[in-house]
Amino acid sequence: MFVVFEGIDGSGKTTVSNLVVERLRASGLSVKHLRAEGKFASAVSESIRTLARDSKNVDLVPRAEFLLYVARDVQLIDEFLGDALLNHDVVIADRFLYTAEVLARFGRALPASYVEPVIAAAAGELRPDLVVLVDVDPVLARARRKASKLLNKDVRPPSRKGLSGVGLSHRLRRGYLERAAAAPEQWVVLRNEQLLEDSVADVTDLIAAAVREGTRSAVPAFRQRRAGRSAQSAPLRSPSDALGVLLGWLEARAQREPQVAAYVLSGLSGGPVDALRQSLATRVPEVVLAGLSGLTDEVSWALREALRERYPVAVARSLGGQAALHPRAEALRQGLLSHAPEEVLRALARLDDETSWQLRERFQQQHPEAVLGSLSGLDTERAWALREVWLRRHQARLADDYELARVALKSIHGLSSEHAFALRERAQQAAPLASLSSLIGLACERSFNQRQLYLRRAPKLVMETLRRVDAPRAWDMRRQAVREIKEAVDSIVGLDAPEAWQLREDFADVWPSTVVKSLGALADSERGQLLLTRQLSRHGENVSLLKHAAAVALSAHHLPDLED
Repeated sequence: MFVVFEGIDGSGKTTVSNLVVERLRASGLSVKHLRAEGKFASAVSESIRTLARDSKNVDLVPRAEFLLYVARDVQLIDEFLGDALLNHDVVIADRFLYTAEVLARFGRALPASYVEPVIAAAAGELRPDLVVLVDVDPVLARARRKASKLLNKDVRPPSRKGLSGVGLSHRLRRGYLERAAAAPEQWVVLRNEQLLEDSVADVTDLIAAAVREGTRSAVPAFRQRRAGRSAQSAPLRSPSDALGVLLGWLEARAQREPQVAAYVLSGLSGGPVDALRQSLATRVPEVVLAGLSGLTDEVSWALREALRERYPVAVARSLGGQAALHPRAEALRQGLLSHAPEEVLRALARLDDETSWQLRERFQQQHPEAVLGSLSGLDTERAWALREVWLRRHQARLADDYELARVALKSIHGLSSEHAFALRERAQQAAPLASLSSLIGLACERSFNQRQLYLRRAPKLVMETLRRVDAPRAWDMRRQAVREIKEAVDSIVGLDAPEAWQLREDFADVWPSTVVKSLGALADSERGQLLLTRQLSRHGENVSLLKHAAAVALSAHHLPDLED
């Protein structure tokens, strides 16, 4: 029997499929997993995956990307699948040709007339006996991915798919569900948002039954077991209602996925939230600390001070944003310097006080890249003098060394001077996406011309550079991207312009939570309150919306760094 697991990134399909394999083997079945522990059995397939994933390959066009995904699976089929089917009771694949098909059609909008013949030729007579679609809300999937990266200290840059923004996950999910609905005899949908143990047990029973008696009877029995497990919630009428529901969701999630609960808490403080943060800090301290960035309340400072000796790097990273300016930040920085000097230095970004300059000059020789990064947002003579010291050593390699170019470009985030654009021109060839990211907040013609080059290939990054930019070309770019890119709405946080309100009204049902997040302090206005109330009545099941409404109840919606 050949079983395929599919689903969006962060759905949990790799975790579920590996645990199911363990259970099936324990029951006496011979099972081969073609992507055990998330790594393809074929080294060639794994190399193709790496190539297609690498964000440095930003110029990879959708048709070539599609063919690479197909080639990855063709290699796996020819190298491993045939023998595995002959020698095992069950063969499991975590991702298969459906991944290429759904990404091409629903993610990249390639026509079916192009995609389907290629998929048919690649598959030949091969057809999985069963496809398990591991389905989750993209908000939960994103929280799982982010929390996992924090716990595993994964510092890799975002994948190429990440350049397309959160909207890609929503489109892929719709595509998978449409595919499942079109072939109900072959596909089952596993909602993987409750207990992992239940998901694993149900799929194990499904596959074991399918081996014994075929999918025709096993699939309906699976659907019957899964039916009726989700409860309906009462309609929400206010931010206080949203806070209550969110706390219930967080407390339940904290029991089985504490790292996810801690991630969702990012940026929230006050009232009943504080007790939950303190409890989670004993279980997943690094995720909790990552969520303190910018927070200046008493509980946040107490957590930083209590955890600074065991987790100095995470504490130092939490000192960005508004926290960097707080009187208590300086004492913490001094205490962290011996254990996390680079993180302390990077958290000085945009700080122009004498103490910060003394730290930069003190560590310039020992940690030059971290010092350079700390100059982000500073366009003063003193900042350029320090940059020039570093550039004299490295400028000859800026055009072809990715890491050096990236470090140099990080130091000029938000700068529009001739000096800054000259540096961008030197480093852009080696690190084009870092050059694009450095345009954040700029509204000059040169910045818009550079954004236009990447609007289709890296729309998420383009929208991130438009945060709070109120200019005609910015509104034009947002309108071009907003239907598929929620970051277009992210970029208008706090903007009170007519264009901003029109965007919120037009896309309130497309990006329900981000529209509320975009209000910022405007949530206190009469118009903002009406929009928030309407969103809660229509989309009260959306966890991200609950979070942003809860922020209003906690008066945390004025903070600029509140995450989705």
